[in-house]
Amino acid sequence: MPGQFEPLPGGGAAVALDDVEISIIRSLAVQLLELIGPGPGEDAPEDPLAELFADGPSEPPSDPVLMRLFPDAYSDPEGTPGPKEAEEQRAYSSEFRRYTENDLRAGKRENALAVIRALDELNAAGEGGAVLKLSPEQSQQWLGALNDLRLAIGSRLDITDEEDTDLLYRLPDEDPRKPMVMAYLWLGGLQETLVSTLMP
Repeated sequence: MPGQFEPLPGGGAAVALDDVEISIIRSLAVQLLELIGPGPGEDAPEDPLAELFADGPSEPPSDPVLMRLFPDAYSDPEGTPGPKEAEEQRAYSSEFRRYTENDLRAGKRENALAVIRALDELNAAGEGGAVLKLSPEQSQQWLGALNDLRLAIGSRLDITDEEDTDLLYRLPDEDPRKPMVMAYLWLGGLQETLVSTLMP
């Protein structure tokens, strides 16, 4: 079980983590929370229905990591659109973002918090590492958080396709990106084994 998730009887997943691994994942999840930003503050409307229909931002984030986490909904993957098409795509993306980004941020925030809570419970249970056991619901939250962490790290490393990942394996140990690369690859392994436990 070390280093990979395995299915639990009746659903869910388990993985053995040592203290260093727990610390790394928790630290990354906290950084992700800080990047996503806080939820509604005290000045938020008390009416949950009003909060549900509150507009979100209409412009894409300037931070490239946030742009990777909250990409434009409408774009032309095949090439560069003409001026008219580009303007339409921007308008559609702006409108879509205005109505969806708050919910997307809340979901990502909740996933990261689920990771932190689970690791804090694990730390409180003992020292020297432990076996983390997740319910099916927690497994889905962890899967979302691991994906977001890899997207964030991949953005910082300028990973855009599989060839970029292959190059990372060949980085010399003295490269300052090496620790981030190792975290990216390790999280990818965790994510892959967690996906396999959730498949029927």
